[in-house]
Amino acid sequence: MSITAEEILAEIGPVQEILDEHDGVVNVIDTADGNIMLSLDGGCTGCSSTPMTAMQIYYSLKKLDYVNDVIFVNGELPEYMRTFIDQKMAKEAEESTNNTDDDGEPQGEIV
Repeated sequence: MSITAEEILAEIGPVQEILDEHDGVVNVIDTADGNIMLSLDGGCTGCSSTPMTAMQIYYSLKKLDYVNDVIFVNGELPEYMRTFIDQKMAKEAEESTNNTDDDGEPQGEIV
């Protein structure tokens, strides 16, 4: 399954609201084979918060089954942040697997 630029922008909705307030722009360059190529432009250029913005976008998009990778063409997401998110997502997946019963239902109690 492929993803369109419109779907990508919809998926990063909460981040987009903040970008709009600061004249930031997410440009979807390519979506081939589930590899999403983006650039953060406009108000993001030179902004000290750009790596954190890229981190939130990366996290949101990597949750989608049909996204293999998210590449920021201007280097907005440092490798150590990418590694941190990948490790966090692996831990979340493991915890999710461990917190289900035989029926696939989450375990725990409602308080």
